[in-house]
Amino acid sequence: MSYVTGLVLIDAPASALNNSGSIRDELYGNKVAVKAMRSGGQVFPYVSAQAFRYWLRGVLEENIPGWKSAPIYREEKVAYTDANPIEWFDDDLFGYMRAPGGGEAKKKRENDAEYKKLTPLDTNTKGDEQAVTRVSPFRVSTLVSIAPVQITEDWESMTRHKEGDAVPYSSQFYRAHLKGLFSLNLKACGTFSYRDKTGFRNLDDVRVKIAGKNKLEHDEEKKTYRLSPQDRIKRISALFEGMSQLEGGAKQSLHYTDVAPALVVMAITKGGNHIFGHVVGANNKGLPVINQDAFTEALTVFKDEIFSTVYVGWVKGYLDEERAKFEEFANGKKILIGHPREAYQTLIKDFEKNPIWLD
Repeated sequence: MSYVTGLVLIDAPASALNNSGSIRDELYGNKVAVKAMRSGGQVFPYVSAQAFRYWLRGVLEENIPGWKSAPIYREEKVAYTDANPIEWFDDDLFGYMRAPGGGEAKKKRENDAEYKKLTPLDTNTKGDEQAVTRVSPFRVSTLVSIAPVQITEDWESMTRHKEGDAVPYSSQFYRAHLKGLFSLNLKACGTFSYRDKTGFRNLDDVRVKIAGKNKLEHDEEKKTYRLSPQDRIKRISALFEGMSQLEGGAKQSLHYTDVAPALVVMAITKGGNHIFGHVVGANNKGLPVINQDAFTEALTVFKDEIFSTVYVGWVKGYLDEERAKFEEFANGKKILIGHPREAYQTLIKDFEKNPIWLD
């Protein structure tokens, strides 16, 4: 089973990319606080995996031609997508859980024209809709600062009114290098199960009929339907094109930050364990460094489980001295170095040459 195994580093020079909301401030009344965790008495700002996926979904919907996003339906306390991975790219790659509630929510759906636009669900003998779920083939970690930082608090005010005193408040921001991991289960992309098990009942009888109508490849023994290799590669390629154009984040009007990765390391690997998780660390100044011993160990220990070139995208102007050291280290090894967008695009092209990776 093959995976795209990757690491990203986001340069956040003065940022507040993911906030935890307002907290009471004795001096200014309220303060907008950044998300941060504490360890050993030190502070590490972070961006949640949910926020990262939200940024990526937005880019895919707005910037990537051909990307198909599922419609979303909102009940009072839950929301879910159409849950039809045959039709919608995000239902396929990001997973879903469509488990409609009963009672008053059920009555509302029965008379809701918007709900009736969604792909129907199987019902039991009582007329209750039966859930479909899918484990996300695309996984991403929380993006955490590689070193502890001092959170900065900035005094701000609302001053556009012509009379009266300014309305003061404060907000937090930080200078950090945020590291995150991602993984894409290639075999799961475009492969849909109808096993009666939570996370694996991707298709109910309604969706099985749609799969048959669309002539998806059927494996009766494994209880799966699968899109053609061309369609699967199209979806995977769109995902990584979106990764190459990543944008988003909170407080951008005041702390504009380019969240497209300044550094990315990725390869096609066997199994879902992350082999690059420890190759980027921090020096005593809190700056990123490549741990060459860790990188060498990964390339050596997993040499039979790395199916591709190691794609390294590194923006020139970002840690140039460290990049020069890494280029010397990479000489003679199966490592390709370029701009992050070039790394993603090379990976996309290599999928077309290596459809075997999908198995």
